Amino acid sequence: MATAAIEIPASNRVVPGSHVLASISWPKPSDTSASDAGKVAAAWISSFNSLIEGDDVEVSSLFRKDCYWRDLLCMTWDFHTHQGPEKIEAAVRQNGKERRINHISADTSTDLRKPAIAPVDFGGTVHGVQSFLTVDTDVGKGRGVVRLVRDPEDGGKWKAFTFFTVLQELNGFEEFIDARRPTGMERGTHPGHRNWKERRHAEANFEDGLEPTVLIIGAGQGGLTSAARLKQLGVQTLIVDQNDRIGDNWRNRYHQLVLHDTIWYDHMPYINFPSNWPIFTPKDKLADWFEFYASAMELNVWMKTTVKASKWDEDKRMWTVELEREGDGTFHPRHVVQATGHSGEAYFPPGITGIDDFKGDRLVHSSQFTGPKTNGNGKKAVIVGCCNSAHDIAQDYYEHGYDVTMVQRSSTLVVTGKSLFSVLMKGIYDEDGPPVEEADMINMSLPGPVLKRFHSDATAEMTRRDTPLLKGLMAAGFAVDNGPDCAGLFMKYLHRGGGYYIDVGAAQLVADGKIKIKQGQEIARLTAHSIVFADNSELEADEIIFATGYQNMRETARKIFGDELADRVRDVWGYDDEGETRTMWRRSGHPGFWFFGGNLALCRFYSKLLALQIKALETGVMKYDDA
Repeated sequence: MATAAIEIPASNRVVPGSHVLASISWPKPSDTSASDAGKVAAAWISSFNSLIEGDDVEVSSLFRKDCYWRDLLCMTWDFHTHQGPEKIEAAVRQNGKERRINHISADTSTDLRKPAIAPVDFGGTVHGVQSFLTVDTDVGKGRGVVRLVRDPEDGGKWKAFTFFTVLQELNGFEEFIDARRPTGMERGTHPGHRNWKERRHAEANFEDGLEPTVLIIGAGQGGLTSAARLKQLGVQTLIVDQNDRIGDNWRNRYHQLVLHDTIWYDHMPYINFPSNWPIFTPKDKLADWFEFYASAMELNVWMKTTVKASKWDEDKRMWTVELEREGDGTFHPRHVVQATGHSGEAYFPPGITGIDDFKGDRLVHSSQFTGPKTNGNGKKAVIVGCCNSAHDIAQDYYEHGYDVTMVQRSSTLVVTGKSLFSVLMKGIYDEDGPPVEEADMINMSLPGPVLKRFHSDATAEMTRRDTPLLKGLMAAGFAVDNGPDCAGLFMKYLHRGGGYYIDVGAAQLVADGKIKIKQGQEIARLTAHSIVFADNSELEADEIIFATGYQNMRETARKIFGDELADRVRDVWGYDDEGETRTMWRRSGHPGFWFFGGNLALCRFYSKLLALQIKALETGVMKYDDA
């Protein structure tokens, strides 16, 4: 007997093959009023060091049953989240064989870092001891964060609820920053010596037979941040991009685009945005900043350049890449980084017939939308999609006098910018928050399931604050959701790469009926001047914008590098069985090929880890097939 298919709510859909993060419960509250945070942390750290040194210490005496250890490159050359004492014990045994982590220490260098009583949950009802850590490994130095909570099942003993370790530098190959910065001059007599500008020109153009070790495809935030990190590790890198100017990936997008994330969340490595920068960055301002950043960081960028052909030599572990620009060139990098954006090629819903029959003024994907005409005079604009780009474009059309309809095929998570940044980001990524590197440590130290619960609680509060707007949207026929298992925007972003709108004004226009909604119907076909839906209803259209997202980055890899590579690399985005993001920022399954993408914050953090992996491979510290 056939089993009926189970309809998965739109809010819980994931990219194909992705695991769904588990939902957790917070530890029970306990009394911490008489606790000395420094002594508690010191005792736990001492016992942990004894454990990894091979002493007779039970893992269960240090880690709660509901614990997580998230490790990024300290224990292995990969990203892992170990859940529960048994899996942590297996990881520790493996560490004992290879002795990757030697010891950890409490970081007391600042008030934020030193051990302190702090809330563990979102609501602040569960308190424990939080301490930043320094981590010494056999390959380099790392940092970490531990959150200790009393275990009522073991006499109230202090044990780790979350433990985070992340590699920060390689021994002997530290970044050329701060005390190791270049002098900018050479003393003595050097006949024929070239000045900085001449040397910079030679490097940027790879003169005198110079070859890039790393070739990066894409000069957006992923390519620029990766190249900046590699530059500071002394790895010769070339970025190529098909656009005319650095920043065109933002500059060429729709007219009114402004970033929906705040400045405090969006800083780039080494150079923060200045103190007078607007909270929400306009696209053209960001594009100009990208140009400045590439110049200031002395990055080698070739614009108006595409990959003409490529071939991987398995024996030499080296690429041969033919580039097409003003004068073709061939290079032999050992690594190629695809940094072509979070997703990839523009996506159009399959099965729509009649696209070529449409006779209206415009039919494009949102990535090609440059803006409406000055005066729409009531012309009918239809936007297919209901996420950030769709809302921004719909609002732009409305403000130019168009009759606007958004086609919402499923449901959308909507949150106001005010709620998002006063609830979820407050105290971390805001004007009074810690330095962005410290904020990243706090944020990234939360393992996936714990992060999901944190965001679930935050989403409930944001929904409460946004209730009047959300009720207005639903009354207008707009379907809303709260993300996977009600865990909010960020979880939806990581699970499927979209499905949300951070409101900057368009939602109220929808609630007021000024932007109309066609909800719950797929498009069947287009006619010369209309869209026909699956229920046979019809919507007139003079302009149609498909704000329907992008294909998986793997398909972009197929287009640039061919089927052999695309079939060999692993799936991109979504979660693996441990709750780590699949393939992105880590080994792809094809030696010498890496995927890199994400928003500015993810690029800022993970660019360092990508660069460390490549540097480790280049110096022999790591082999590609190492665990």
